[in-house]
Amino acid sequence: MGKHVPHWPRMLKKASVCAYLEISGAELEREIISGRLPHPVKLGNGLHWSRADIDAHLERLTGEAAADDWRAGTKLYANG
Repeated sequence: MGKHVPHWPRMLKKASVCAYLEISGAELEREIISGRLPHPVKLGNGLHWSRADIDAHLERLTGEAAADDWRAGTKLYANG
C-alpha cells in the first residue's frame, strides 16, 4: 500500500517540528530567526509550535496561500 503518514498533533515539540519539516534543529532556528517560520509558545513545561501556524507560514512561502493584497480588489491595481 502507500507510505504510512503519522498523525501529527495540533501542538508540536521541537523534535516533532523538525521531523514534520524534515529539517535539523539548527535549520529550524535559522528559519525562525529569519521570520520564515513561527516562534514557539510556552505550553505546559515546554515550548510548542502550532502545526496550523507552521502550515500557514509554509503556504505563504510556497505561494499556496491567497495573498491578502488590498490592491487586488481595486480597479486601478487589479491584474488584467
